[in-house]
Amino acid sequence: MSEQTRRSLTAIVLAAGKGTRMRSDLPKVLHRLAGRTMLGHVLAAAEAAGADRIAVVAEPGREDVAAEIAREAPGAQVFGQAERLGTAHAVLCARAALEAGDDVVVAFGDTPLITGATLARLRAPLAEGAAVAVLAFESDDPTGYGRVLTAGGRPDGRVLAIREQKDASPAELGVRLCNAGLMALSGEHALGLLTRIRDDNAAGEYYLPDAVALAVADGLDVAMVPVAEAEAQGVNDRVQLSEAEAVIQARLRRAAMLGGATLVAPDTVFLSYDTVLGRDVLVEPHVVFDTGVTVADGCVVHAFAHLKDVRLEASVSVGPFVRLRGGAVLEAGSAIGNFVELKNARLGPGAKAAHLTYLGDAEIGAKANVGAGTITCNYDGVSKHRTTIGAGAFIGSNSALVAPVTVGAGAYVASGSVITDDVPEGALAVARGRQATKPGWAEAKRTALLAAKGEGKKA
Repeated sequence: MSEQTRRSLTAIVLAAGKGTRMRSDLPKVLHRLAGRTMLGHVLAAAEAAGADRIAVVAEPGREDVAAEIAREAPGAQVFGQAERLGTAHAVLCARAALEAGDDVVVAFGDTPLITGATLARLRAPLAEGAAVAVLAFESDDPTGYGRVLTAGGRPDGRVLAIREQKDASPAELGVRLCNAGLMALSGEHALGLLTRIRDDNAAGEYYLPDAVALAVADGLDVAMVPVAEAEAQGVNDRVQLSEAEAVIQARLRRAAMLGGATLVAPDTVFLSYDTVLGRDVLVEPHVVFDTGVTVADGCVVHAFAHLKDVRLEASVSVGPFVRLRGGAVLEAGSAIGNFVELKNARLGPGAKAAHLTYLGDAEIGAKANVGAGTITCNYDGVSKHRTTIGAGAFIGSNSALVAPVTVGAGAYVASGSVITDDVPEGALAVARGRQATKPGWAEAKRTALLAAKGEGKKA
């Protein structure tokens, strides 16, 4: 095994950019794609690439960024970059991480489409003896990108340097091979190359890509790793954010369908990075899967459903027009229909709520039936309270269950009832005024009203 293969891998993620073009009070790297921050996507890619250690260079004093790093990569080291003097300067802000002598992969917190597989490919040439590896792509419009200069100008030629657009000659501006910005450096050479980079360029900054020319001058090998232009795209404004969202949604939809789920109209279904869809799941158009959703085999999610923090067990049917959230669990064979909302509620096997129902902070037993217009009154203005409905219970339409309250197994609640006391097993609870019928009352009332209006019997 080579020395390079034995070395550990440190991923350094640069996340200090303000992102003024986002027109936002939120740091750029905390804007979300598919339910996860851009920074979270990049940190996940670094972990997937096999990074043994992760270091993040961030703006000092940003507690929100620090909290996101702690959530997504709990063991990561965080380094501040008070002055923005270029990408090489940013990497050197994590000098303590570099001094371990690990191989290094440098990524950016605003390139959220980069994958762990690509970062692993970027690192791979180091094991073959390369001192530096750069990620590159060909672009029909290279404006704004650094150009990768190669021997003879050939895409497969030996890499000689990377030239930023501001410093490029007219001939170099014609090069279509572009620098994606991400770079891998061998542990043996990383610190030595980075500390020799100077700010003698048009921007007066310390450019990370200058490590390439320094390595070439030292007679070291520099590798170029191809990548699709779309994967390497940075996000600088809301338009680019939406474009990145489209890319990641396409990836997620494809993975879901290849995994055995049917999306009837894929472009109308929105998934989160952590959505899990089982085999033979059917998803109708216009469904949103927010974060924390798991759908087991054989479920049907009808149109216009919105799910967040929900688990559907096998062969569950939901929708259309439903909202499920707050840790809701639907056990095998249960079903909810149109215009039903569940929040922190559990439906037992075979339980049903067919339409027009709100079940919040509730436990619904197996094969219980909840009628239309039923609500659990779970909030008293200060605290939430729980409702328990036993197995096989029947809740009549337009009932209100005032929590905390329990309806026993097999019990009936009459339609239109307001239940404030527990209902024993097998009992009938009626909590409504008794009907009174007055024959002829309507005609007499109508005549009196018309007379008062001065219309007599005209009507």
